[in-house]
Amino acid sequence: MTSSVRRFRLALLTTTAALTAASAAVAQGRAPTDVEELVVVGSQIQGAKVTAALPVTVVSQDEIVATGAVSGDDLYRSIPQMGDVSFNSTNGATSSNFARGDVGSVNLRNLGVGNTLVLLNGRRVVAHPGSQAERLVPVLTYNTNAIPVAGLARLEVLRDGAAAIYGSDAVAGVVNNVLRNDIDGGMVEVQYGGAEGANLHELEFNAFLGRNFQEGRGNVSLFFNHVDRSELAAYDFPYSSSSDKRPLFVGTRMEGLASLDLSSTLSSWADLRTPASFGTVRSGTVAVTSAGGQFHIQPTANGGCQVVLAGGVCIDDGSRATAGADRNTRFGSETFGNYLMPKLKRANVFLTGRYDLTEDVEAYGEFGYYEADTHSLQDPVFTIGSTKVTIPASNYYNPFGPTVFANGQANPNRLPNLNAPAAGLPVTLFNYRFVDMGQTEVDVETTQVRALAGLRGEKFGFRWDSAFLYSEAKATDVQDGISSTLLQRQLALSTPDAYNPFSGGSPTDPRAGGDPTPSSQAALDAIRIKTVRKGKSTLALWDFKVSKADLFALPAGDIGMAAGVELRRESQLDDRDPRVDGTITFTDAVTGEVQTSDLFGVSPTPDTKGSRKVGSAFVEFAAPIVSPDMNIPLVRSVEMQLAGRYEHYSDFGDVAKPKVAVAWDLFDGLRLRGSWAQGFRAPNLEQINATLVTRGNTRTDYIFCEADLRAGRITSFANCARSFVATAQRAGNPDLKPEESENWTLGVVFQPRFLPPSWGDFTFTADYWSIKQKGIVGVFGEGNGLILDYLQRVQGQTNPKVVRAEPTADDIAVFAGTGLAPVGQVIYVQDQYVNLEPQDVRGLDLGLNWRLNTDRFGAFNASINAAHLIRYYRAPSPDIAALLEARASGVINAGTVITEGGDLVGQQGRPEWKWSASLTWRYDQLTLGAFTQYTHEVQDDTADAAGVPWVVESQITANLFAEYAFKEGWASDTRVRVGARNIFDKAPPLAVSSSGYLGALYQPYGRYWYASIRKSF
Repeated sequence: MTSSVRRFRLALLTTTAALTAASAAVAQGRAPTDVEELVVVGSQIQGAKVTAALPVTVVSQDEIVATGAVSGDDLYRSIPQMGDVSFNSTNGATSSNFARGDVGSVNLRNLGVGNTLVLLNGRRVVAHPGSQAERLVPVLTYNTNAIPVAGLARLEVLRDGAAAIYGSDAVAGVVNNVLRNDIDGGMVEVQYGGAEGANLHELEFNAFLGRNFQEGRGNVSLFFNHVDRSELAAYDFPYSSSSDKRPLFVGTRMEGLASLDLSSTLSSWADLRTPASFGTVRSGTVAVTSAGGQFHIQPTANGGCQVVLAGGVCIDDGSRATAGADRNTRFGSETFGNYLMPKLKRANVFLTGRYDLTEDVEAYGEFGYYEADTHSLQDPVFTIGSTKVTIPASNYYNPFGPTVFANGQANPNRLPNLNAPAAGLPVTLFNYRFVDMGQTEVDVETTQVRALAGLRGEKFGFRWDSAFLYSEAKATDVQDGISSTLLQRQLALSTPDAYNPFSGGSPTDPRAGGDPTPSSQAALDAIRIKTVRKGKSTLALWDFKVSKADLFALPAGDIGMAAGVELRRESQLDDRDPRVDGTITFTDAVTGEVQTSDLFGVSPTPDTKGSRKVGSAFVEFAAPIVSPDMNIPLVRSVEMQLAGRYEHYSDFGDVAKPKVAVAWDLFDGLRLRGSWAQGFRAPNLEQINATLVTRGNTRTDYIFCEADLRAGRITSFANCARSFVATAQRAGNPDLKPEESENWTLGVVFQPRFLPPSWGDFTFTADYWSIKQKGIVGVFGEGNGLILDYLQRVQGQTNPKVVRAEPTADDIAVFAGTGLAPVGQVIYVQDQYVNLEPQDVRGLDLGLNWRLNTDRFGAFNASINAAHLIRYYRAPSPDIAALLEARASGVINAGTVITEGGDLVGQQGRPEWKWSASLTWRYDQLTLGAFTQYTHEVQDDTADAAGVPWVVESQITANLFAEYAFKEGWASDTRVRVGARNIFDKAPPLAVSSSGYLGALYQPYGRYWYASIRKSF
């Protein structure tokens, strides 16, 4: 084996302990002594010491083991600089508009998904194909659960902007996942674990196999991981077992707030409407509906019934008073055994190889395959504003149906003495949940493939490296659904097999009462379908890089240089179900209205397809300015990094960004370091190419609140009950520009050399950082759009982007005598992705590393890593600023909730402090380890008492493990480990959410025990 090839063998180091020690040494600015060379993320110059100027966190194998992580999501959550995890298995589980299944996201510095570049063995990874909204804008992430945690040699986190080195997405920093390879031998490991007090258990199997051949000229290594996890049910925990959270807040200042009942107003008790043009429907002299035709089904015991039906239910006019007398008609998810976390099967295979073709050229390659299958049970289908269906007059259960059905049979369910025509009246269903359909089954299959082939070597003193990479990820999301076409066909039947939305009951809903058999099984089977969302993303990349650590000499030492070019093509396909993307539409047989979605309760969303080609070039220099040999007082050494990168995008143009980093050693053991860089994030393919994204979110129509206030029906906006599911129609924007950023850091590294060696090696680090972004992609938001409509209507104008129906008689009555012109209900709100105003984020990172090796007491390894978020300010856009000014001046009510802008530290997923600490002790064959993690309190702005938001308390958890390695006899080369995560069984802090906790910050379970056995050979 030649020395020129050996110098490239970072990925071929076989001794994990040496690798870990060298990683820590480079992170602390010391030269590694155990290996020839180690390149840490942040520089492309092989052999240079420029990484001394960079704030890098290296998570070693010891620290990974101490976290007890089984998934990439577990591991990434343990890093304090990581923000909230918006892509997770508990988020948005009821809608395929979210990325579901075995998924986790990357969010360094809390800047948002997409601002962190993820690498695997130093090269880019493919994005997860499923998108979801973040601040109402679709974002993409790398799936952290595709990382084989057990196969990691280490995790490198560059806490600094690095667009000049790596290109787009490296705004907050870079995470490099370095896998083990160059294995000569084998190992098998089995681990079993489970959460205490919950039906959650996991079985994990790992295997490493590798072999050198031709006297070390080549190597082939294989890693295999398989995880089998049971589901985690919501009823396992008090905070998630009921939608009514009021009992959990007894004894707090939130006690008694009705808003803590998070049960849904969408239930099996239907809100319906006869044609508004007909007016009030009467049974004799009794008004069964309002003037606009609205009525609802409720239990007879609620009182106020207009007409009593069979089975203990009745009809009342108007909509249900779900905040008052009809609160018992809400739906609670405790009705079913929904899953907090899905059942999972995950497999990861990674194959690496290398071979010395000549004395100076080495061929190498990688192949990785990941697959995960999840199964979950979620809430039944429900109505949303953009999808509705008309119940034909012919429906067997329609109380306003015909006197005689078309087959000549007398109608037994028509109310007596109706003023409706003999042919009956159709009825529109607009607030309803198909509880009788049971739980929605959700199955998600995710796969990822990565293949790389490359050559590297040395020529003319330059080290060169070139590779082709192709990677693709696929996700198939399948869930139960209801076809609007099939539903209306079943609603039109004049036989008992018609679907019956008028009963109000369900055999699985204990709160419902009503008819125990609302619809026949034949009716349910006739409307049920399976819906499919498929996603695919690809990354094809070729690069060529050269580097030379001694390009030429300066008085202080050799200048290092790296340069390279890269060509890549990225693509994304979001293939929606034909019933959602407009292929199969729904035409209402009664009204003739055409809806582009035939999937009931799901917003119409066309397929999105896009691709881009990116060509780039970079250059980087490592320049020694002062060396110790110069004997300059207080300037032991100065190292500088200069870098620049140019990228050309096929869809929006050119970007060029620089970077400067400096490390200044005042004396041996004290270093000051700093950097300045510009960065950018390219708009993702969905933000550019989406033709229409229709989404529904619960919003308040404040112009109706103003009418209620002026009419004396409410005393303040806090009592307004005009919330509804608002439909937003958002569009992609091909004219979007990159989000620009400026990043700088100032830090200090202190290693007290004056301490006696018996105390060990200490390294203290502190880094202050600042990131300013502008042109952030966002939307005005349908909630703000409704507030703007409110503002303009009190001024005698309208917001044309809020599209409303003509006001009905009921609407006109609401506005009578208020001085406001009557308005109709909102149909949809138009919006578009645009580049918005800047944000300013600042923080402080603190670190402590301690290592001590003794013959008598063994080896100790400890670290503390803390992240302090000092400022997170998002400037309001001009339109938002105008709304804030109108509210401050009293033009619109102070009770309006205007989103966007302001200081966001401590809000939702942005805790002011996060820290973690680990300690590992090895003595002969015994290893003990501990890991603890702290998350500061955050405000939950979804609920408040007297204008003060609920505070989600801080949490500190601790992990412990013990390991014993057998060295002799039949059990030689066998290691046994037992451990516990969250040893003190801390429940996630209480939050006002459907699950009772913040899934983006915390895991839902408490103490988790595990045991494993490993055999090496």
